[in-house]
Amino acid sequence: MNKLFIYNGKSSLDFDMHIAKVNQYDGAERDTEEIEVAGRNGTLTVDKGRFKNIEISYSMYTIDVGNANDFKAFLKSSVGYHRLEDTFEPDYYRLAKYTNAFKMDANVDDNGAFAVAFNCDPRRFLKSGENVILLTSNGNIYNPTYFEAKPLIRAYGTGNFTINNVTVTISSANEYTDIDCEIMDAFKGSTNCNGNISSTNNKFPVLQSGQNSVNISGLTRLEITPRWWTI
Repeated sequence: MNKLFIYNGKSSLDFDMHIAKVNQYDGAERDTEEIEVAGRNGTLTVDKGRFKNIEISYSMYTIDVGNANDFKAFLKSSVGYHRLEDTFEPDYYRLAKYTNAFKMDANVDDNGAFAVAFNCDPRRFLKSGENVILLTSNGNIYNPTYFEAKPLIRAYGTGNFTINNVTVTISSANEYTDIDCEIMDAFKGSTNCNGNISSTNNKFPVLQSGQNSVNISGLTRLEITPRWWTI
């Protein structure tokens, strides 16, 4: 089977570009600072609570270098992060951007070999984390990864919900309120709804590794997109 990646909605095979190998299984580096303290043996490690971006590089080839310009133009045509997935790990996707120069070694017989390196968010997102979990009463959500996830929560009506030890109260709503725990924002479409919610110590809920308890009061239902991820 031909190996491929899909970036920003288009497959590498659309350009007759084929993958020979990839560093798909490399892991992101945790962001830490090493501090030497006078009079103290060893090194003090300060963890910054994050991972650094990772480069994912595909070694590729084509049997028709005439497609190279179109492929190069596509990679360079957009800025910022886009969805990246491939046939090596079909159950995962990444957020990636392409900023490198494009270089190809072309042969006289129109074959070409080159590398495509993406600058990626350190997280590998599980596609299963895009499935919406519907709750109309108290329940539990199991996080299958080792890392806490920051979900997107759509809450219908007014009332409150508690995930683990964080309670979110919605005092006013036009049908529903979207609460994005990643960017710490509440909205409906383009309408800002932050003034309509309050939470424990101004925190947004997270889904910890393993079991998470969810309690609902007053609300009609919760639709939770968990956004599971690993490295």
